[in-house]
Amino acid sequence: MQDAPALASRFCGALVRTAKAAVTGWPGAESLPELNQAVYCPDIGGIMTTVSRVKRGRKFDQVLEGARTVFLRDGFDGASVDDITREAGVSKATLYSYFPDKRLLFLEVAKGECRRQAETAVEFDDTDSAPEMVLMIAGRRIAELASSDFGRSVFRVCVAEAERFPEVGHEFYKSGPGLVRQRLIAYLEGAIARGQLAIDDIPLAAAQFAELCRAEVHVRRLFHLDETFSAKRRDGIVRGAVEMFMSRYGVQRRD
Repeated sequence: MQDAPALASRFCGALVRTAKAAVTGWPGAESLPELNQAVYCPDIGGIMTTVSRVKRGRKFDQVLEGARTVFLRDGFDGASVDDITREAGVSKATLYSYFPDKRLLFLEVAKGECRRQAETAVEFDDTDSAPEMVLMIAGRRIAELASSDFGRSVFRVCVAEAERFPEVGHEFYKSGPGLVRQRLIAYLEGAIARGQLAIDDIPLAAAQFAELCRAEVHVRRLFHLDETFSAKRRDGIVRGAVEMFMSRYGVQRRD
């Protein structure tokens, strides 16, 4: 997976220019010498340093974890330097030394969340079991992520900032919903070849299954309508999704 800074740099091309005066992310950060080496990317409305990697040091992970908590809770606009330094337990000088601009910090946090999402994505690697069993296990994982605080927070932040940081929205989709879709399509193709399923439009069927597993869970959690989706309730939703999917696409075997 491409990291967010590398992806953002590609958008800049010949339009990159020095922009110390354009920095608005951190109050007081304009005095930092690191900003003399910053470049502005008009296409994404963000700042990227000329070096290929964000500066790292002893408290880098500490800063990142504090920023993650604040960004997922308050979003980009709501996150302040005071909140982040308080959450991370570092000084403003330490924060500025790693991230002279708020956008850089947000991109780094978003990159980490996309990696985290990819690592927890559903696997469809059981080719010996019946589709009902495989889809039930995979469906539980989809529903768990949709109902989790992590899934809700990342979704809300990435959607809210997708216009300001389009590369974050793209990366979020690729590392989450897009990755699940690819893996599900691959599994369905194998199940069709094994004579277990009959599907004409495989991408559509994959999208239908994922949405059925998130039915009611995702929207109600997103709008804080239900904070307590139990495992039993999720199982009922997923079981219904599998039964509906198999009724439409399952191959009826005759003895």
